[in-house]
Amino acid sequence: MPPHVDCCIVGGGPAGLMLGVLLARAGVEVLVLEKHADFLRDFRGDTIHPSTMEIMHELGWLDEFLKLPHERVASLPAVFGTEKLVLANFARLPTQAKFIAMMPQWDFLQFLSAKGRSYPGFGLRMNAEVMGFAKGAGSASDRTVVVKTRDGEETVSATLVVAADGRASILRAAAGLSSTDFGAPMDVMWFRLPRQPSDTSETQARFDAGRIFIMLNRGEYWQCAFVIPKGRNEQVRAQGLPAFQRAVGALLPFESDRAVTISDWDMVKLLTVKVDRLQQWSQPGFLCIGDAAHAMSPLGGVGVNLAVQDAVAAANLLARPLVEGRLSDDDLQAVQRRREWPTKVTQRIQLMMQNAIIAPTLSQATPPKPPALLRLLTRLPFLNRLPARVLGLGVQPEHVAPFIRAGHGV
Repeated sequence: MPPHVDCCIVGGGPAGLMLGVLLARAGVEVLVLEKHADFLRDFRGDTIHPSTMEIMHELGWLDEFLKLPHERVASLPAVFGTEKLVLANFARLPTQAKFIAMMPQWDFLQFLSAKGRSYPGFGLRMNAEVMGFAKGAGSASDRTVVVKTRDGEETVSATLVVAADGRASILRAAAGLSSTDFGAPMDVMWFRLPRQPSDTSETQARFDAGRIFIMLNRGEYWQCAFVIPKGRNEQVRAQGLPAFQRAVGALLPFESDRAVTISDWDMVKLLTVKVDRLQQWSQPGFLCIGDAAHAMSPLGGVGVNLAVQDAVAAANLLARPLVEGRLSDDDLQAVQRRREWPTKVTQRIQLMMQNAIIAPTLSQATPPKPPALLRLLTRLPFLNRLPARVLGLGVQPEHVAPFIRAGHGV
């Protein structure tokens, strides 16, 4: 590993890799550390929203990016009992891509890492698990990260260390930064069901008596989310796999016996839902972005795109100070000032949906009716564009700064 870099980014997910690529494109010497050997894991954040694809367009990569395997979601319908609403239609967004791309996250990350390697200042180390973080006693330039590799332990010195290692961030904990936990009424059981050629291609979201079930078209299979009350995972499993198969089968838009393909509990993964936000995102020489700064609810699938927006804002604000050797505490605080408001608004929307839709649905014994606000948003012409804009673009979309677009490589 190099003895010193301008920026060491811990975590090779969407936030970390996007930040690393943009900084390297601007001439910053960057090292991204990823603890796994590859990106081939069962990610759940596979929704690429129009805001992220607009970033790809600004970098000149969109056409190439859309050659990767993906399914396009042009609208998001939901069924409440027997009533169907279209929650968002992306057709009128002022973007190049007017849809959500359902893309395996490993393909997205491989794409970013390949782009990063085209810049001389970009480094990516796999199998590099971060064990600790030393703040240092001097200037910001002596921040160090302790890394466990196959050959033992090494240290990396950097002017700036960025924690992009998720909601269970080791660096965030090591820095002693405190967060506010806003709570969540649900957890999610994730699994796959085979998809047949005769199936609809439409994304499915069903709100029924005491149950919420979501199906995402992934081409050869359905990625399914069975939403349960918070902390009920063990209780659901204790009722037995046949009972779970029956519960899933009753919610399917096709023959119920396809649920029997869930033949083992190992096929069902638990996502523990958490919504929190750091009170302070940075310290001298240290910054948190993405889930390390703010864990998002899976509602709307916006987590990946919020992380990417954080990365773009951070690159825009920090690239020149890093290149010119004048990074200050105020530069790091500027990232939080830029991104905290859209994060707060997005989380408030998610919390409102949790309280007004998710929690009541999971607790009632009769099929729910759509909330009056949803009816208004989907039926009134002057309001029905708002959900698609908020979901597809975010509250405050970021754009790549012109000096980064110009870049030093392809």
